[in-house]
Amino acid sequence: MQFAINISYIIAAILFVFGIKMLGSAATAVKGNRISSLGMLLAVLATLARSNLGYEWIAAGIFSGAVIGFITAKRVQMTGMPELVALFNGFGGLASLLVGWAEYEKARPDWAEYLALPENSAVPGAWFSALVIVLAILIGGITFTGSIIAYLKLSGKIGGTATVFPGQKGINVLVMLGLVAVGVLFSIDAEGVNAPTLFLVAVGLSLLIGVLGVIPIGGGDMPVVIALLNSFSGLAAAAAGFVISNTVLVVAGCLVGASGLILTVIMCKAMNRSLGNVLFGGFGAASSAGGKQVEGEMKGISVEDAYYVLEAAQSVVFVPGYGMAVAQAQHAVKELAEILERNGAEVRHAVHPVAGRMPGHMNVLLAEADVPYEQLCEMDDVNAIISTVDVAIVIGANDVVNPSAVDDESSPIYGMPIINVHQAKTVFALKRGQGAGFSGLVNTLFFLDNCRMIYGDAKATVSGLVSQFDD
Repeated sequence: MQFAINISYIIAAILFVFGIKMLGSAATAVKGNRISSLGMLLAVLATLARSNLGYEWIAAGIFSGAVIGFITAKRVQMTGMPELVALFNGFGGLASLLVGWAEYEKARPDWAEYLALPENSAVPGAWFSALVIVLAILIGGITFTGSIIAYLKLSGKIGGTATVFPGQKGINVLVMLGLVAVGVLFSIDAEGVNAPTLFLVAVGLSLLIGVLGVIPIGGGDMPVVIALLNSFSGLAAAAAGFVISNTVLVVAGCLVGASGLILTVIMCKAMNRSLGNVLFGGFGAASSAGGKQVEGEMKGISVEDAYYVLEAAQSVVFVPGYGMAVAQAQHAVKELAEILERNGAEVRHAVHPVAGRMPGHMNVLLAEADVPYEQLCEMDDVNAIISTVDVAIVIGANDVVNPSAVDDESSPIYGMPIINVHQAKTVFALKRGQGAGFSGLVNTLFFLDNCRMIYGDAKATVSGLVSQFDD
């Protein structure tokens, strides 16, 4: 039986690898998701085949989790996906924390026997068991509270701007050093009298550093934070896998941790910022004070007048942002794009890597509307031809199209790669009002001579343009 379980774990790990590989392309993402799900099903069945399990508790957990997941998935709107992903990361971290805590409580009555490893064990030493329990606790705790703060920021339950205070970085460093010190002390003296106290202190500090680490991060950096917390949840799961000696959990956790870290690096590169700057820069705390004074005024245009410009356009680029998610305008955008194609225009959808409030947010929305994959363009590909584009339609995007990143050295986002829609012949910016974006920065694009504002709900605006063509 153990041999069959190990073989099943190997097959599940292979399916995970192939599934994640397929997720890298929009054309194969659905198949990759199914293959990964099949691998997880196999891993779960193999784990359930092990003896000495409390199946009544497992059944209760599966049932309650399935009910909660089903109801949540049915109720959540696309605008709520970023905070839902943050919650998923957080509960993954909490699960790892609880696994480590439960294993410690189970082993504490006879800790010396628990640390006694089999003679043929490949584990480096007895201290390793204590270390992986501590890692599961530390990483899981940081992931849980950090994700909860990210959820509260994204859902608007607390302010989305960076929260900074005097001495914050020093306090964070001291708490982190204290966390490491407590973890080391527990690992080397897990049998000592003070071990239970050290363990509880480690739990408390890990929860605290999660809060302190995320509150100074502004809303504009949330895609990076979500990717990083996703990586942390994977690392916590891998540590929990070592705690309970489950091979497939270690493999799956490492895959999630590595892929999340790679995605984090991609997000940082897309903003031309280091991870340290994102985590400790306090971006957004005083962003309104940064940048040059904007001169001029935003110039509005009616849907009817915008129609005449689009009717004559030979090339159109849509640049989606969070505003499209809020308005649920993706289906209307696809309908307008099809009309423009039939009218003889070449249509593209330019997606910035950090558009929206989570990695891949805009890709998910456009895929939901069945926008053809070949119309999706990377930022660099669009920028190469943007000067020849007749009309660029910006739907609720802000920082990712802000020319201040190119020409204003005093701007907080200076140097960030953007989609250069300001170089298009005409720009239509769909926006609810004249306020700044989620990061708090004023977009100088809206004040340029070639930009016209179409105020109102994005879905209503795009639907209005569609009806103009139908008439």
